[in-house]
Amino acid sequence: MTIEIPSRDELGVILKKAKRIAVVGLSGNPERTSYMVSKAMQDAGYEIIPVNPTVDEVLGVKAVKSLKEIEGHIDIVNVFRRSEHLLQVAKEFADIDAEVFWAQLGCIDEEAYHFLKEKGYTVVMDRCIKVEHALTK
Repeated sequence: MTIEIPSRDELGVILKKAKRIAVVGLSGNPERTSYMVSKAMQDAGYEIIPVNPTVDEVLGVKAVKSLKEIEGHIDIVNVFRRSEHLLQVAKEFADIDAEVFWAQLGCIDEEAYHFLKEKGYTVVMDRCIKVEHALTK
């Protein structure tokens, strides 16, 4: 089994269309990668929704405990969790109104990938959303 990542051009289209990004595992610590990446995306004009049961607020936005607590459509779910947690997040993702499942650099899970692809979702794994945004502006 293999994982096929959308091309850089396709990632650019996804990022240009997107407005709301739910960030699973967004830390309130400004020194963490999830915070820095999400701050850059927020500064670029995206609405960031922190998804983390251990924080109340990040980047000036009230955090939710799970994806299911988010009201309205989500364009991208950006996941900052270790690879072994991706399937669990993918299953929750499949139960909400979202389009793109994006696992950050270094995060890959073939079972989660195939679970979502079989349902027709766009899946990105092992790519940094901030880097792709910078390269496709």
